[in-house]
Amino acid sequence: MFSCNTSTFAHTTFLLTGFPGLEASHHWVSIPINLICVVSIFGNSIILFLIRTDPTLHEPMYVFLSMLAASDLGLCASTFPTMVRLFWLGARELPFNLCAAQMFFIHAFTYVESGVLLAMAFDRIVAIRNPLHYATILTHSAMAKVGAAILVRAVLLNLPGPILLRRLLFPQVSILSHCYCLHCDLVALACSDTQVNSLVGLVSILFSLGLDSSLIMLSYALILQTVLGIASPGERIKSLNTCVSHLCIVLIFYLPKLGLSVLHRVEKHNYPALAVLMANLHFLVPPFMNPIVYCVKSKQIRQGLLKRFQKKRIDVS
Repeated sequence: MFSCNTSTFAHTTFLLTGFPGLEASHHWVSIPINLICVVSIFGNSIILFLIRTDPTLHEPMYVFLSMLAASDLGLCASTFPTMVRLFWLGARELPFNLCAAQMFFIHAFTYVESGVLLAMAFDRIVAIRNPLHYATILTHSAMAKVGAAILVRAVLLNLPGPILLRRLLFPQVSILSHCYCLHCDLVALACSDTQVNSLVGLVSILFSLGLDSSLIMLSYALILQTVLGIASPGERIKSLNTCVSHLCIVLIFYLPKLGLSVLHRVEKHNYPALAVLMANLHFLVPPFMNPIVYCVKSKQIRQGLLKRFQKKRIDVS
C-alpha cells in the first residue's frame, strides 16, 4: 500500500495486477487468455462480415447481432492491449489519463452490449406476440434509432466518471486490483472524498445494467405468457427455440458479473488469483461465446458460413 500523504493528481501512476503468486508463470498463464481474445476478435469479425455481405441476414435479429458483435470487438480492443503489455512485456504502469480513458471505453462498451441485449429481447417479443406487424415495427429506421439511443446512453452515463475522477487525489503510485482500469477500483484508491463519484457510479449502473436486466426478465415473462397460450405443443417449442440463442447470451453476459459480485463480498483477498481470473472472464467470456452460440444455434449463420467456404473453394478451383 502507498501512502496518501504524498497524494497528487497530475503525476499519478497506476500499477496493473496480474495473477498474484503466479508472476513467474505469467507467460504460460496468459496463453489461454490471449487465445480467447484472438478467437473473440476473429469470431465477431466473421459475424460482422457475414451479416454485412449476405442480404438474407439483413433482418432485425441479425442487425442487432451485428451491433452485439461490434460492441464485443470494442470491449476486446479496450482490454486486450493492457493485458498483453502486462502478461508478455511485464509493463504494469499506466498514467492517469490512459487509465481513465480505458475505464470509460470498458464501461461504455459493456453498457452498449447490455442495451443491445435488451433490444434483442424486444425483437423476440414482437416476433412472438405480434408477428404480423413485425416488419412494420422493426424497420431499418427504427433499428438505427435504437442503436443510436443505446450508444448515446452509454456515452452519457459514462462521461461523468473520468471527469469527476480528475477532482480526486491519489497516491503517486496506486496498485489496481485487475489488469485494466475500472471505475470502482479507481474510486477505492482515492485519498479524497468519493461520495459524488460513488453516487454517479451507482446511478450509472442502475440506469444501464440494472434497468436492462429487469426489462429483459419482464420481456421473457411476457414471452412465456404468450407461448403458454399457444394450444399446439409443437408451436410452443418452435416459438421458444427462437429465443434460445438470445437467452444463452443473456446468461453468458450477466452470470460472470453476478459471480464476480459474489466473490467480491466473500473475502476476495483470501483468493486473489481466483478474483483476478473471475474479473478477466467477466469481460472475456461474452465476446468469446457470443459468436459460438449463434454459429451453433442459428441455421442462417451456418448457411452463410457454408456459402462463403463453398464460394472460396470454387474460386480456388
